[in-house]
Amino acid sequence: MGKIIFLVFVFSLMACANSRQSSDSMKVAATFDKQGHRGCRGLMPENTIPAMLRAIDLDVTTLETDAVITKDKKVVLSHEPFFNHEITTKPDGSYVTEAEEKALNIYRMNYEEVKKFDVGLKPHPRFPQQQKIKTAKPLLSEMIDSVEAHCKATNHQLPQYNIETKSLPLTDNIYHPAPEEFVDLLMEVIISKSIRDRVIIQSFDFRTLQYLHQKYPEIKTAMLIEDYDKRSLQEQLKVLGFTPTIYSPEYSLVNDALIKACHDSGMKIIPWTVNAKEEMQKLKSLGVDGIISDYPNLFAN
Repeated sequence: MGKIIFLVFVFSLMACANSRQSSDSMKVAATFDKQGHRGCRGLMPENTIPAMLRAIDLDVTTLETDAVITKDKKVVLSHEPFFNHEITTKPDGSYVTEAEEKALNIYRMNYEEVKKFDVGLKPHPRFPQQQKIKTAKPLLSEMIDSVEAHCKATNHQLPQYNIETKSLPLTDNIYHPAPEEFVDLLMEVIISKSIRDRVIIQSFDFRTLQYLHQKYPEIKTAMLIEDYDKRSLQEQLKVLGFTPTIYSPEYSLVNDALIKACHDSGMKIIPWTVNAKEEMQKLKSLGVDGIISDYPNLFAN
C-alpha cells in the first residue's frame, strides 16, 4: 500500500512539473516577438500596405518598417529617402536606374508626386519569391489605418509597429529634416492614431533616439547596430546616453555573452535580418527576445 501511495505521489509531482513546463513554454511562445521586416520583403513588395497585411495574416507580432519625410512634411514608408533602382518603376513605365536613383530625392518631392512611382511591379533581383503587384509607397497614416482595419475584420491581434528613422548626420536637410523635426513629424502621426503604446522607434542614428527619449520618454526605443560596429555594448550605451528598450544588432553578432549582457542591462535583444529557419532556431535557443525576418512565414514552420 505504501508503495502505491509513493508512486501516486511521484506521478503527481511529474504531472505538476510538466504542467509548469507547458505553461512556461506557452509564455515564451506568447512573448517572443516575431517581426516582419519591411512587412514581409521576401514575399511581397517591401514597405507597402500589401506587405503589411500579408505579414498580419502570417501572425507577426510586430510590423517592422522605415520612415522618410516628403517636401510637404508627410511621413512615408521607404527604406531609402530616394527611389531605389531595384524596386522602382517611373510614372512613364520605365525602370529607375542605379545612376539616377539618388537624384529622385523624396525629401524634395510632395507626396502627390511620390505616389506616382510604382514600387511593386519590378522583379526584385534578390527576392524572387516576391509577389508582384502594382503599389506605391504609402503614407504611414494610411498603412496604420489599413492594418488596424484588417486586424479587426480578420480577428487578428493588433500589432506593434517598429519604425526606423532613416537619417544620417551628413544628410540633414538634404534627404531628411534634422532629428528634432523628423521625430516630431513621426510622433504627430503616432499620437493621432492612438498607437503610442504599441510603437517602437528604432535607428542607427542615435540622435533621433536621444531626442525621442528626452521629449517622448514613454515611447519604446531600439538601438540598431551594424555588424562592423566593433564598440563594446557598454561603449555603445555610453554614446547613446540611456538604456533603450531593445538592443537590435545584425544577427551574426549575437552570442551567449551578448544576450546575457543585454538582459543584465534590462534590455531585450532582437536581431536582424534572419532569413534561414536553422538560424532562427539557433538564435531562439540562445534566448533572444525576438527576430526580424524578411520571411515571417518561417516563424510558423
